[in-house]
Amino acid sequence: MTYLVLAYGIAATAVLAWLGLRLSRTPQNLPLRALTGLAACLAIAFPFGLAADREATVVGLPPMMSRLIQHGALLIGVTCLVFFFLFSALEQHKAWPRARRFAVPLVAAEAILVVTAALAPPSVHSSSSPAGAVFTITADLYLAFGFATAFLWARRYAREANPRLARGLKIASVGLAAIVVANCVFIPEIILRWAGASSPSALAETSGAAATVLGAIAAAVFLLPGVVIFLAGIIYPAAAMRVTALRVWAGHRRVYRQLGPLWTILHKHFPDDELRRVTPNPWRDVFRLRGIHRRYYRRVVECRDGLVRISPHLPSRVREDNHRYEDLARSLKHALAARAAGQPARSSHAMPVVVATADGLDADVRELVSLSLAMTSTGDK
Repeated sequence: MTYLVLAYGIAATAVLAWLGLRLSRTPQNLPLRALTGLAACLAIAFPFGLAADREATVVGLPPMMSRLIQHGALLIGVTCLVFFFLFSALEQHKAWPRARRFAVPLVAAEAILVVTAALAPPSVHSSSSPAGAVFTITADLYLAFGFATAFLWARRYAREANPRLARGLKIASVGLAAIVVANCVFIPEIILRWAGASSPSALAETSGAAATVLGAIAAAVFLLPGVVIFLAGIIYPAAAMRVTALRVWAGHRRVYRQLGPLWTILHKHFPDDELRRVTPNPWRDVFRLRGIHRRYYRRVVECRDGLVRISPHLPSRVREDNHRYEDLARSLKHALAARAAGQPARSSHAMPVVVATADGLDADVRELVSLSLAMTSTGDK
């Protein structure tokens, strides 16, 4: 249980920081505003929920007030979640009226929470008095209603979304379903605890034991895992995109290094082919993730330009078959040496070298890499 609670707190805080950063870049994005509001409410509810569970007084607030802040934030959070789906799936002129209508039960539920929290004893468990029981049942009913609504919107939106977003929504909907189940289980737990508090000692002991078991099952099996799964689904599309971008970056970095031998020898003989670029801070450009993409494309173009310029000095047999990389590597070295020595070209026009058999930049790069690796394997031959 401790690890699940810790995972909940870490996940909520991490998601809030990430969403806050994104919102600072696009403050007019209404779905992102709603999602950030949800993460903020989850992060706020976490410490106050822990304080209420431990019957602790925090910043002068009794446990019942901590419980009020926790549940009040959670009710606003689940409403923000519904707003996220509304503004994502509908046009604004259709989403706003639905959002206003959905705000009505929120205001009613929050009013009940405030009144019952004021009537409940401040130093006892929230469900051990009639007012406390009404408080908790109201919160759980609204949360079940809100998360169930969000579950339906998530499944509906997933059918129309792109594959990556659809997977994230489906993961999130699993978490939402678990949260709804937890809230529904909490209601009989509260009733049992309430009934036990006003019953003879033997019945009170039985009711209390049953309520404890139900509460533990709901929290450990459904609520906390559901929240973590839901947050995982929310961040999945962006995380998957970052993983894909990192994979592309790693591939470009690998090819950039593999082209090193070919580029080095061509650049030595044709330094003017370098694509010079003015960078405000060259060292910063080296260590930025985007910098490797620029250097990758520049190296590919510079290698291709160098091969075009040396091609008239290559022997005719290379022109007939330029996919025997080791032979071509040796011929290329000899041609560069002959050109440096001032020997005339074998042809008056340029010719294609290591031409890819398939279309596209990737196919062309594979040919260049094969030639570059052959330049290393042939040594000084």
